[in-house]
Amino acid sequence: MTPGLFLERVTLREERRQRGVHPFDIPLFARPFEWTLTTPITFMVGENGSGKSSLLEGVAAAVGFNPGGGNRDHRFGSESERSPLGDAFALSWRQLITNGFFLRAETFFNFASYLEEAGSSFAAYGGIPLHAMSHGESFLALFQHRFRSGLFLLDEPEAALSPQRQLAFLSILHELSRAGTAQFIIATHSPILLAFPGATVLSLDGGKLSPVDYAETEHFRVTRDFLNAPERFFRHLFAEGDGRSSA
Repeated sequence: MTPGLFLERVTLREERRQRGVHPFDIPLFARPFEWTLTTPITFMVGENGSGKSSLLEGVAAAVGFNPGGGNRDHRFGSESERSPLGDAFALSWRQLITNGFFLRAETFFNFASYLEEAGSSFAAYGGIPLHAMSHGESFLALFQHRFRSGLFLLDEPEAALSPQRQLAFLSILHELSRAGTAQFIIATHSPILLAFPGATVLSLDGGKLSPVDYAETEHFRVTRDFLNAPERFFRHLFAEGDGRSSA
């Protein structure tokens, strides 16, 4: 058994597909869907609208995590936030676990507010209220102190992290994957995070899950080419605008 690989398969039950209802209208879910996970760390990449966030939200709901972020013990937001995919997904486990965390970058502020309003102890987050830190500091405090064992579903964790702190996050991923106590599924646009050795990288473009080498991702290629010769991109990007200005 691969250490840290707990969730093994996600299947969309056809009898629960709600045709014409979002997110079932996304190409990824508009056809029979079955996803087998093979490594403890999986990254998902793809253009906006390809289904990355919807897939994570659906898995989180199926596990029982709060739809606005957090785990099974956190209750904030409304039931209307729950993804219909959560009721349509069937999960297969190598080892059933119920602990972990669902991070939605866009609702993390609400999660931090919920902890304060509930009078929660911040011992599990480094002892400091999350709102007392910068956005990036609060993300890193969560990763450093709250992540130990379980299934961790992260939607764009790089959103609040500087490049240096993205490297610090990679160090945390390394420690937890080496311990074999945690499984991560991460939706990201960060070429820094995607470089993590041994991880599976899946592209959602084209309406299907397709393995892709890190160096073949658009995130890597565009970033590399831009840093090597930014003036080439500027000539192309600004040429049309210059033409409109002179007309």
